[in-house]
Amino acid sequence: MPLVFLLHYLFVGAKRFIHGGKRIYFFTLFNRITHWVAAVAFVVLIPTGLMMVFGKYLGGGEPIRIARELHGYFTLLFIVSVIPMFVSWFRAMIISFDDIKWAFMAGGYLSKKKIEVPAGKFNAGQKFWYWVATLGGFVMIFTGAAMYFQNFDFGIASSLHMTQIDLLRLSAIIHNALGFIVLAMFLTHIYMSVFAIKGSLNSMIDGYKEEDEVAHMHSSYYKKLKKEGKI
Repeated sequence: MPLVFLLHYLFVGAKRFIHGGKRIYFFTLFNRITHWVAAVAFVVLIPTGLMMVFGKYLGGGEPIRIARELHGYFTLLFIVSVIPMFVSWFRAMIISFDDIKWAFMAGGYLSKKKIEVPAGKFNAGQKFWYWVATLGGFVMIFTGAAMYFQNFDFGIASSLHMTQIDLLRLSAIIHNALGFIVLAMFLTHIYMSVFAIKGSLNSMIDGYKEEDEVAHMHSSYYKKLKKEGKI
């Protein structure tokens, strides 16, 4: 994936929008706080998770034990952020017809020109990342707890006619598979917000996006705001 991002950056390049003009308030303070709490959690959860998956190749021992403990503690931080994030952005993340058109256009990211992309406040890529991070996150919390505590099944094993060991094995498979999907989407999210669109990350700092960026990358949402007289 990093190779794909590098090729995109070299041959397509970053999109640049007019800065210094009118700006549109996009993210509330609450949105930004929950986002950054989740971001901090991911920054620790991903490398510590990888350390545990590939522990035997890293020599095992104390570093892997510390990684396991950190993984557990930062899961609590993730839980604190994922629940309000899921609730506050749920309606905006429902799939729409614009998302199908966005997918066929690859979000406009393969064009060197600035084109109007049909998208609401969140595009299809952002919505996919939201569902992976929230619903997938809830599954990872449960499967992770099952592995961490080793008897965290609430009778699930017996109801599925499985042994406790079978449930732990299944939890490990689901947890690791989802973990690599989260890793892929997390890397994509970083590339898109930091490199693919210049200045995009600023919206998660002060809450504002440039009008030019909204008009092109979230054209349906921009037209809706104009129609409502909010621009």
